[in-house]
Amino acid sequence: MSKAVIQLEPMTCPSCIKKIESTVSKMAGVANAKVLFNSSKVKAEFDEKTTSADAISATIQKLGYSIQTVKVS
Repeated sequence: MSKAVIQLEPMTCPSCIKKIESTVSKMAGVANAKVLFNSSKVKAEFDEKTTSADAISATIQKLGYSIQTVKVS
């Protein structure tokens, strides 16, 4: 399993948390997704054989959120 920390532009609505978490969690290969509202970060644990940090980032962007950085470990 790989882990990604995706830094978003500052978030303004707490309801965004549920929207991002539920969408990313439903992606094939994603084991866990957590949004940290105060720091505007998404932490995701995923199977690199099934999906990628780029695919997760693209999904978040399709929801209307801007990505600043992506770190994978």
